[in-house]
Amino acid sequence: MKEFLQTKKNEMLLLLERLVNIDSGSSHKEGIDEVGGILKELYEEMGFSVEVHEESYNGNNLVITYGENPSIIAVAHMDTVFRVGTAKDRPFTIVGDLAYGPGVIDMKASQVALLYAMKALKEGNPQALESMQIVLNGDEEIGSDTSRPLIEKYAEGKKYALIMEPARKDGSLVTARRGVGRYSVYVKGKAAHSGIEPQNGISAIEELAHKIIKLHALANHEEGISVSAGLIEGGESVNTIAPTAAAHVDVRIKFAEQAEIIDGKIREICSTSDVPKTSITLEGGINRPPMVKNQQTIELLEIIKETGAESGIEITDVSTGGGSDASFTSAMGIPTIDGLGPVGGDAHSEKEYLEIPSLVERTNLLAELIARLSARE
Repeated sequence: MKEFLQTKKNEMLLLLERLVNIDSGSSHKEGIDEVGGILKELYEEMGFSVEVHEESYNGNNLVITYGENPSIIAVAHMDTVFRVGTAKDRPFTIVGDLAYGPGVIDMKASQVALLYAMKALKEGNPQALESMQIVLNGDEEIGSDTSRPLIEKYAEGKKYALIMEPARKDGSLVTARRGVGRYSVYVKGKAAHSGIEPQNGISAIEELAHKIIKLHALANHEEGISVSAGLIEGGESVNTIAPTAAAHVDVRIKFAEQAEIIDGKIREICSTSDVPKTSITLEGGINRPPMVKNQQTIELLEIIKETGAESGIEITDVSTGGGSDASFTSAMGIPTIDGLGPVGGDAHSEKEYLEIPSLVERTNLLAELIARLSARE
């Protein structure tokens, strides 16, 4: 299969260029669906059935199946974090052994790798395709709200979950992730002229300041808990007592049992006002459970290490604070490994890159892994 993939390297890069040059930020449904349409056609050409799950505002989600009783699920997202127009401003480019462009590593290179792993299996081990089911989702970068139920539905009963986020910069796979929560705190006060009648105003910003200090105090980095108001807004003008204010808060947890505790504390803090006559509305919650490196994960990792060794790849693994769809399958008790895409780095930035030699190497690793897991089944 590796020889087959080596002959397809230029073809893979051409597809990658095509995908990268389509804006598919999470809020740009049209672009995500264009990417999905291209991939749908390519999978169908190989004999896969593709079921499109329509979404009104987010990108559509695709469920791609070859056999009748698949035992392996692979998950890859089609959305990026970039605004419309980014692909035109800095399109796909190659400099030496690196490729650049919006979403090139997170995770359009993974889309190419997953597709061509299926092509390699069809060429070298077609029976293994019977084990595969793939979910391509369009809202991972904003929490997978529409796709989570779909992922969990099709992950039910699977023996293995392979998540196609990119490998780390050093090539490591991901075996643990922190859980993620998103909260928004909205405060209402009363406007007044700050020079003429400040006593008649009620400052929403003052109330929000109290809340942010209390929320930040919930952080316990030794226990793997972080709470951070990363975005705040409020007020109407510098000389007006602020009638409204809002904070958007990121929460990370290390263990599943921390979710209920931290959620309860956040709700308690926001249940009463520090500034009299202000009102508070809290929205959000913990939307991704932690991915824990348990015995099932370790056993699957050992299989990947054996597979990598046969191809001359030393497999290492890491824990990371970022969230992904791996959390959902891991929480369901399914052996899950993340970071199975190609190697690159600086995701979500203008410097985002793919190490081109890893495209064929990691695609072959994925194909060989699926063949091995399929044979075990």
